[in-house]
Amino acid sequence: MRTLISSAFVSLDGVVEAPGGEPGYRNSGWTSKDIEFLPEAFEIKGREQEEATAILLGRVSYEAFSPVWPAMEEFASYKTMPKYVVSTTLGEGDLVSDWGETTILRSLDEVAALKETEGGPIIMHGSAGLNRALSDAGLIDRYHLLVFPLLLGAGKRLFSATDKDKQQLKLVEHAAYANGLQLNVLDVVR
Repeated sequence: MRTLISSAFVSLDGVVEAPGGEPGYRNSGWTSKDIEFLPEAFEIKGREQEEATAILLGRVSYEAFSPVWPAMEEFASYKTMPKYVVSTTLGEGDLVSDWGETTILRSLDEVAALKETEGGPIIMHGSAGLNRALSDAGLIDRYHLLVFPLLLGAGKRLFSATDKDKQQLKLVEHAAYANGLQLNVLDVVR
């Protein structure tokens, strides 16, 4: 069974919306405002590219990343990696042609089936709505959370407010950086 990893930039109060400057959110671009860039704090991002064998995205994140990431040197390894987009509305004609193999999945059951295939870890970036649905369905195995020392108030949250049974997590790696960022790598205990 493949490991599904949720990788997210998250504020201390759980907001994941528009960290890189995506339009429509009042605090858009919060990861780069007033926070000193320290390469060591983002080392996990390079490691994710080395370890992942596939990318999983929701439609909104796919539409934000697909026009930009294929041309970015820092995401070169993702270009040839298989990509899966979970969407009930995206069509084959909506997929970009310069980002390698991309498959549209129509349901969480199809994500569960993907996890049952042979292969290494699947990394999910962004995709707040998909993240909440997969977490609630028990399909996420690990979290890579880079926590920013900010309180943003309103905005899309990483985790849902669904009333559900307790889900235990195990901290397997952590670090704190001089710019206030914290890395938390957590495995879901089953």
